[in-house]
Amino acid sequence: MSVEIVFETHAWSQDNDHGIATGWLPGRLSERGRRLAVELGDRRQKDGISAVFTSDLARAVETASLAFEGTDMPVLHDWRLRECDYGDGNGMPAAELHRNRAHYLDQPYPGGESWRQAVDRAGRFLADLPSRWSDTRVLVIGHVATRWAFDHVIDGKPLEDLVNADFGWREGWEYRLD
Repeated sequence: MSVEIVFETHAWSQDNDHGIATGWLPGRLSERGRRLAVELGDRRQKDGISAVFTSDLARAVETASLAFEGTDMPVLHDWRLRECDYGDGNGMPAAELHRNRAHYLDQPYPGGESWRQAVDRAGRFLADLPSRWSDTRVLVIGHVATRWAFDHVIDGKPLEDLVNADFGWREGWEYRLD
């Protein structure tokens, strides 16, 4: 009894264009992001996906909506798949915010949460997934914290390594949750 998980990040946002760390702010896709969301749908609509789970933040919801528009694919929003809450840093320049990212591995951002708290939150999503979606293939649309949770919980990668590594965007990551 396992779940195959395909992880994709939300498509490119207006804040990505401007180097802004959106965090828990909603964000909107840029024109480029809207094209990438449609491409994601083209890639995944015939990929054996049973359901799509997405962060409830607007940029992730918009990605899922554009990718699966006109299909009967169930799209389920889950707040646990959100990005790390940067608190007072939501909306600040990404380079400035992430300069000391490792400092916030266990210490929450002022007014927000730590990376470990964000990863634990997304880990609770993983713990619930097999109860309904065992023996299926699902797509998850999320953020950096979502991917780190999958790398940490499923693949056993230490958060201390992930927090210092480059995100290395690509078209999807695959996981098997047993």
